[in-house]
Amino acid sequence: MDLPLNFIMYLAVPALLSLSWIKYRGLEYILIHYRWVFVCLFLLPVSVIYDVFMFGRNWLVFQFNSAPKKHDQKVQHVQRQVRKWRDDGAHTPMCTARPGWSNVSFRRGLYKKKLRNIEVNLIDILNVDTERQVVRVEPLATMGQVTAFLNPLGWTLPVLPELDDLTVGGLIMGVGIETSSHKYGLFQHCCESFQLVVADGSIVKCSKTENTDLFYAVPWSYGTLGFLVSAEIKIIPAKKFVKIEYYPVHTKREMLRKFEEEIKKKSGNEFVEGLAYSREKGVIMTANMTDEAEHDKINSIGNFWKPWFYKHVEEFLRTGPAVEYIPLRHYYHRHTRSIFWELEDIIPFGNNPVFRYLLGWMVPPKISLLKLTQGETIKRMYEKYQIIQDMLIPLKDLSDALSVFHQELDLYPLWLCPFMLYNNPGMVHPASGEDELYVDIGAYGAPKNPSFNTIPSTRRIESYVKKVHGFQMLYADSYLTREEFYDMFDHSLYDKMRLKLDCWKAFPEVYDKVNRKVRD
Repeated sequence: MDLPLNFIMYLAVPALLSLSWIKYRGLEYILIHYRWVFVCLFLLPVSVIYDVFMFGRNWLVFQFNSAPKKHDQKVQHVQRQVRKWRDDGAHTPMCTARPGWSNVSFRRGLYKKKLRNIEVNLIDILNVDTERQVVRVEPLATMGQVTAFLNPLGWTLPVLPELDDLTVGGLIMGVGIETSSHKYGLFQHCCESFQLVVADGSIVKCSKTENTDLFYAVPWSYGTLGFLVSAEIKIIPAKKFVKIEYYPVHTKREMLRKFEEEIKKKSGNEFVEGLAYSREKGVIMTANMTDEAEHDKINSIGNFWKPWFYKHVEEFLRTGPAVEYIPLRHYYHRHTRSIFWELEDIIPFGNNPVFRYLLGWMVPPKISLLKLTQGETIKRMYEKYQIIQDMLIPLKDLSDALSVFHQELDLYPLWLCPFMLYNNPGMVHPASGEDELYVDIGAYGAPKNPSFNTIPSTRRIESYVKKVHGFQMLYADSYLTREEFYDMFDHSLYDKMRLKLDCWKAFPEVYDKVNRKVRD
């Protein structure tokens, strides 16, 4: 009997010590500060296996050119499901069957449990037409796929949003932006045509010259006008590198002046970006594509052993202005490895050189897996202690907007990405009635303001954004009332198309999908 008793004591003592420590520190503290154990031991290896599988699968599809052949069959499968929904009485609105945890948004897609789920398994690049300079893609093709496919052919997208796992459908039905957006607009402005399966099960194609109202109503509609099954997107010639210039600034006035100067420079920059590291300090970056590079200034920042990009950029506040040449694909996905700066909250030592050399090749974990394995406690803690928001502000109001973000959040870095908002019909257009420069202020992480409270703080920021005729990106939680939402987003064309396409029974409204209170 001694051996089992000793064995039980051997297990019990550490268990009691662990429970006592958890009780002393608190369960929330343990889950927040030691989640890295689970992420490093489980999620990173699983993410690598998934990426290897998808790379192999996409390579085979490309080699055998099977995507275009199977596309029509997959679209017909979507049509059959929609017609079956109608035959069954059309009692419950529809949405895609893609699980809420599988998208990049940290918003919880609870609405899917109450709706009729339609399988839309469309994940491929269909073809490239270099004469027309367009690429035709399915909605679940990702930005990682697109760059891996186009860049070796010498082409790229005018606006190629940052994270690898962002999908074409999400960037069209929602919104997409990148540091070239001051030149080309949002992702939607680079699209030539869409094909949708609508509420009666038919396929409708729309473009600037065909079914024009639908074409302009689709962006920001979040799948509430039909199921996107393909899109044609402009492509432009690509070059091997971007020449990136770093301009550290040490006062807010200098930051605003330099940022606006580089956006409006007559010679033109292909890419402009700002990272604000405090209320007064930041780094403004400009970049332009080139095939020539000074060898000693090449920085392949996407290699796994390299420092995280935002940490690398921060060093220029200390060392002064600099010039580097970054391989084009590395530049496009420069924030991917650290998920901007969100990964630091999950793996606090992730930028340590030892970690980068030993395990950096497995980073980042898939955002979808992070969401899938959160559990209710961690979800509640993220909602309580973290904020993930992008607010689109007129450039002329940037100074005041930064003050509001500092007052409410005291959260840095802040991502500053300029874009041209064209005066096109649809949900989002300038209040001035003319094309206007805007800025995306991205706030990601745990605010340091001790009085931060998720809902009241976000509501005050939303109120400010609405006051200056700005917009809230809807991948994140919105707390706007229905009236405020209709005031921020122009529903006139959207409602017209909902009526014309008989969407009222077929699909929920955008507000009902994105508003936190309605979803809960």
